[in-house]
Amino acid sequence: MTNNFLEIHNVTFKAGNKAKVNNLSLNIEKEGDIICLLGPSGIGKTTMLRTIAGLEKIHSGKIILKNKILSSNDTHIEPENRNISLSFQDNCLFPHYTVFQNIEFGAAQNKKTKKYLNANEIINFLNLEHVMDKFPHEISSGEAQRASLARSLLTKPDLLLLDEPLSNVDQSFKEEIQVKLKKILTELKITTIIVTHDSYEAFYLGTKCGIILNGQLKQYDDPYNVYHFPNSIEVVNFLNRGILIPAKVTGENSLENEDLGTIKGNFIKHYPKGSDVQLLLQPEDLEHDDKSNLKLEVVDRKFRGTNFIYTLKTLNNLLIPVFVHSHHIHQHEVDEKFGIKRPINIDHIVCF
Repeated sequence: MTNNFLEIHNVTFKAGNKAKVNNLSLNIEKEGDIICLLGPSGIGKTTMLRTIAGLEKIHSGKIILKNKILSSNDTHIEPENRNISLSFQDNCLFPHYTVFQNIEFGAAQNKKTKKYLNANEIINFLNLEHVMDKFPHEISSGEAQRASLARSLLTKPDLLLLDEPLSNVDQSFKEEIQVKLKKILTELKITTIIVTHDSYEAFYLGTKCGIILNGQLKQYDDPYNVYHFPNSIEVVNFLNRGILIPAKVTGENSLENEDLGTIKGNFIKHYPKGSDVQLLLQPEDLEHDDKSNLKLEVVDRKFRGTNFIYTLKTLNNLLIPVFVHSHHIHQHEVDEKFGIKRPINIDHIVCF
């Protein structure tokens, strides 16, 4: 048998009779790994979680957890016998239970497990102390979502499935929860699959990230590789972390763009000299230099707290994003000229 903790072999995930994700194969190697699935709304991410949990059946392929077949064309283990916990994005609390009773229900589900979680600690870290005696209809959507997360954590499952677990949580509180959630999941080795639309959340929490587009798993890799080495134009466009600009390969470690000139670095994939390519240019790839003779027009400036993202227009009307630390003393206004440091060097050159 396999040594992988979870295996999904050639499964087509369907909602009703409609295929949402086709012929997907995916492995979780080790207990305690956290997998984040990214993709646009309606692509089938929630259907995947429902199917893994046993709420939907499959007609081909296999889902195997801890060397036990959960789903296949002739096997279907019922949800209550899978020791898998699924927390939905929408309020899925029992309406006739208080928040405390909902959370206690989770703790009561799996008392024999060796994994130990203290209910009071979970309640405190999710900032739920003030709503313990209230019913679900009396609390906010963010509080209900956090209560559902607490209940799911306290079931101490073999596999935890979280559907947009922090989508209704205030941004000021979200990062704190992310840190504590990752600590809990890692320390207790709770293997988790998280569906999220937030790439920053996925890159922080995930041991690996999967990108699902047009009914297929397009890339499944370490978060660093997904960000820096996207494997297709589809993934580049979905992540929206840079632009593609035309360039011509001029040597083993160089290419040329009409607006930016020579760009040097290490190609991720070999292209023959003279090849016309699309170069991925991310905001951190170019450096600002007020003294440079390469000046571009500022058409937009976004303040991100720790940094600015300037959008620059080239002579050929390309719009190029450039990252600048917010402590940089010289802030540029729209319509001003902005210098790009030369020579341009990019550590890893990604082209298509």
